[in-house]
Amino acid sequence: MRILLVHNHYTQPGGEDAVFEAEKSLLERMGHEVVEFVEDNRRLNGVNPFKVAVDAVWSREIYRKIRQLIRETRPEVAHFHNTFLRISPAAYYACKEEGVPVVQTLHNYRLICPGALLMRDGRVCEDCVGKAVAWSGVVHGCWRGSGAHTAVVSSMLTFHRLLKTWHEKVDLYIALTEFARQKFIQGGLPGEKIVVKPNFIASDELRVMSDEVKLITQQSYVLFVGRLSPEKGIQTLLRACKILEGIPLKIVGNGPLMAEAWAFIEREGLREVELLGHLPRKDVFSLMKEAGVLVFPSECYENFPMAIAEAFACGLPVLASRLGAMEEIVEDGRTGLLFEPGNAEDLAEKVAWAWEHPKELEEMGREARREYEAKYTAERNYEMLMEIYGKVVNK
Repeated sequence: MRILLVHNHYTQPGGEDAVFEAEKSLLERMGHEVVEFVEDNRRLNGVNPFKVAVDAVWSREIYRKIRQLIRETRPEVAHFHNTFLRISPAAYYACKEEGVPVVQTLHNYRLICPGALLMRDGRVCEDCVGKAVAWSGVVHGCWRGSGAHTAVVSSMLTFHRLLKTWHEKVDLYIALTEFARQKFIQGGLPGEKIVVKPNFIASDELRVMSDEVKLITQQSYVLFVGRLSPEKGIQTLLRACKILEGIPLKIVGNGPLMAEAWAFIEREGLREVELLGHLPRKDVFSLMKEAGVLVFPSECYENFPMAIAEAFACGLPVLASRLGAMEEIVEDGRTGLLFEPGNAEDLAEKVAWAWEHPKELEEMGREARREYEAKYTAERNYEMLMEIYGKVVNK
């Protein structure tokens, strides 16, 4: 197939960029011709804010460019990963005018929440879900902490709801979990047009891990991998460390709470806690293969946490919040353990149990690896992707 992949990079690189590149590489490796259309929000520096706002709702420039690219390359399907800010939903209309079916991966909750996380002030928030106009998001400045900035997102969402863009110009949506699918249906997207396909571990990363996945034979340390920010539950994890004694914890990642985390560790004398900062992925995989359990204490719904799939690939069980996508991906007692989100005492209790039951944890690690092999390999993902493309191309 000839496939048009469309993606808009944010100012800060993130997981969506990694998934875009992984799927692109997978399609090319399987013999497909990939045509790229990529924009980058860093190009907005110095651009008139009014023009940025207007283009976020409808970019005439991108509309023309997409139509021209389609005429030159004649793709069979267009797969969108992100359109915000520069590309805009006008790109869907360009595809429709040229007779190219559209698939959109829902990497975050932007279409039903201006802030994209379904979270505000450190708690889950669904105030704008299903609302014709996201007034609450504007009032609270849910995007970039600014009412004016959030109004741009809200205007884009409202305008395209009125045009029925989400219903009529996208042939199929890809949600990353069933939990996310249900949230998008609650937010007004057509359920019959939303399928579930999780992310996967890219083939080059699989080669790094090789076939020698080391399962747990003895306790070593507890591992956290993620962004050090409030929604990721790092503060809850550190409070749990005050309760635990003699259990080493390695924290991998960076973010706005890095300085606070350092200060907390020093103030409380948490000698067992190592703050390692950002590490290359191959080093993260090495740590995962030697760890006893991955702790994932996120306090937002998440969409599809790649760290959990990576842990499963390494045969590492996961201790996660009983919330959103995490509760769906981690099966309590089989591939890991679940705890009450935000509850440091419950988290500490579950970590202590895991530490004291290495045999049970080893079996959970085996089950985690089986779960990865069944759901999160590149081969399985490719099968699902081809089925999705087939649905829109042949309808």
